[in-house]
This record gives sequence, structure tokens and C-alpha cells, in this order.
Amino acid sequence: MKTITISLLRKGMTLALLFFFAGTLTGQRVETGIETLVRNSFEILKGKRVGLVTNPTGVDSRLRSTVDILHNAPEVNLVALYGPEHGVRGEFTAGEYVDFETDPSTGLPVYSLYGKTRKPSPEMLKGIDILVYDIQDIGSRSYTFISTLGLVMEAAAENGIPVVVLDRPNPLGGIRMEGAVTRPGFFSFVSQFAIPYIHGMTVGELATFLNGERMLANGVVCGLHVVKMSGWRRDMHFGDTGLPWVPSSPQVPHRDTPLYYPATGIAGELYAVSIGVGYTIPFQTFAAPWINADSLSASLNGLKLPGVIFRPIHYKPYFSTLEGKMVHGVQIHITDAAAAPLTLLQFYIMQEAHRLWPDKNLFTMCDPSRHAMFDKVCGTDEVRNRFTKNFRVSDIMDLWTDDIPAFRAKASKYFLYE
Repeated sequence: MKTITISLLRKGMTLALLFFFAGTLTGQRVETGIETLVRNSFEILKGKRVGLVTNPTGVDSRLRSTVDILHNAPEVNLVALYGPEHGVRGEFTAGEYVDFETDPSTGLPVYSLYGKTRKPSPEMLKGIDILVYDIQDIGSRSYTFISTLGLVMEAAAENGIPVVVLDRPNPLGGIRMEGAVTRPGFFSFVSQFAIPYIHGMTVGELATFLNGERMLANGVVCGLHVVKMSGWRRDMHFGDTGLPWVPSSPQVPHRDTPLYYPATGIAGELYAVSIGVGYTIPFQTFAAPWINADSLSASLNGLKLPGVIFRPIHYKPYFSTLEGKMVHGVQIHITDAAAAPLTLLQFYIMQEAHRLWPDKNLFTMCDPSRHAMFDKVCGTDEVRNRFTKNFRVSDIMDLWTDDIPAFRAKASKYFLYE
């Protein structure tokens, strides 16, 4: 690499081309929306007062913040920032109330979309000509950033403000879709749209889908422009993109964490077992004081589920569920991301745990109020009602899979990438 670099410099190659070539050598294949915007000299933003909805994941391939890129660009008049859950700079924990503040780096006002309101008010949008959205999603419906996207689009439509989405990869790829489509009566901030739990779209595609299917409140449609990526394909997981991973929230620290989030996150809503949140491997475990780790791992591996191996594990969570208690269980190791039945893994684990310890019913061991949140992230109470009769995955399989063909056909009309 050193020899190649010296050779290029001697030939007078530009620094920009050198960065591009270096990225190619290190395997980078994908250019995100913010980089496309820069390459096009911010054309769509020129002459407009810009509001930016973002968080720490809004960076380019060299980890420069979209906030700073727009703030420092002479062509752009960035006048306000809007922060989702965890805040613009990521300083807030999950579920923590976020208040209005001033960004210390730029001096810009930061309006909270996870405080008094989750939808921008007309006052918050006063003086804004165009809204830009640049946040890395993780591909699961219950992750709140796509709910924020929908509310931003609604507010923009109601106030006559166009929205620009700077597109980013779906870490789970664009092929996988899993789970029941959200049913009427179960829409919430963790299941805001009639989409499956794993939706298989980039945020740009999802925004186009919400507009096209009139899924925003009262059927409103916002003026929308998606700044597409280049180099992204539907069969790519995040590790294939060559892009750096920035923690999208405190418990999604690594580029593989989005694969594990849907594997245990639904069961984790019961707060009856540790799923690794509060330990060093969030969403990768299923453990409790009463579990025999060797028995559970042997039972699960005996199912021969594709793309996954279960390993016995013992640990004490540092915080969160079962904090400070010795727990035993399994660590999930995904060996083939394309083959593993991600969202069903937690149900297989609950099935085998109940078979081994029938007196341990997670749904009666937890606070009954947690059932409502479990149902919300599932998008229906049918999953819980069916599953808890016999604790058999086969009892919910049709419910979990039957919506997918029709949804895929509908969603594919809005795909921006092959």
C-alpha cells in the first residue's frame, strides 16, 4: 500500500482520488447518501435553510459527521438540528427523555424528537425550507428511528416542507423479511407502520414506500427526494459494505449487533431473562439463574437450526435485567446470516427452555404489564396468545410467515436497488 501511495503522489494524483483508491483496496464498495450529496456539490440544498435530523451514525466513510459536513459547507445554510432517541450526539440512554439544547460544536439549536413531542411542531419547523434525514437504521421495525422518520415526513407534509433522505445500507440486507405485519390496534412508536418485524428496505426505500402507500397519518404525502447510495446490493449485510460502523445506540455497538437484535429483542421485552443487554454482548444471550446452560445448548443444537450454533455461557449482568446475579444460558453464534431464522430464534429458545423446565413460564414470571410491550413489538397479541398455549414454534409459524409474500410484492415496487 505504501509503494502504491508514493507512486500515485508522484504522478500528481489528487488527494480525493487517493482516498477513493485506498477505500477500494480496503474493500469499501458502498458510497452512502451523504457522500453522494457531497459529490454532487450539495445541489439540492443550495439557497435553502436546512434542518437536519441525525445522530452519531450520520457520518461519511471517513467518520466525518453529517452535522459538521453541512455546517462547514459554504453552499449549505444549516440552521437547525433535530434529535431522535439517544440525541443528535448520542449522549442519552435508551428511553431517556431528551430536552431542547444547543449543540456545543456548531451553536445550532437542537430540537428533541424524543421529549415533549416526537413529531416536529410548526414552531420547531419555523424558518426551515428543507429537512434532511441521515440516520443509520438496523432493519428491525421496533427500532425507533424509522418511526421518527415517519413523523418527520408527516410534519413536513403538513407544513409544506420537502424531505431529503440520505440513504444508508440496511445492515440485514434487502432480501430478508420476517414477522407478522402490524395489526390494527397494535401500532405504536415501536411498530408504527404495517410492515413486518424485519422489513428488508433501506430508509430511503421505506420513506418512498410510506409515501406511495399513503401510510402517513391521514394519508398525507410529503415532497420526498432520496439521495441514493452507489454500490449497495440487496444481498449485502453491513460487513460487505466496507463502511465503518458507528454504534446506532448504546446497546448496538458493533456491525453484527443488528443481526442479534431481532433474535432476542422481542423476548427481552418481558424482562424475565438476560439477553446480554447490560453485559458485554447485547442481544446475543438468553440466560437466567434457573437455566442449566449445558442442557439448553444441547437441546437447541439438537434442533439443527440453519446458520446458528448455541454455546453454554455463565455471567453476571452489570446492569439491566438480573443485574449482579449469576445467570446461565446460551450465547447465540450466527454462522450464516443469510440462513439463520433470526426472529424465530428467541421462540425456539423459549420453546426448549419451557420443555426442559415446564414450571418456568416467562410470561407469568414477568410483570403482566410487559405483555403489552411484547405484543406491540410483535405487532399483534396473536403471537403471544398462540405461543403460550403449548410453547411450540410450529403454532405461530404461519402467523409469522404468511404475510411476507404479499408484503414483498408490495414493497418491491419501491426498491431503489437490485
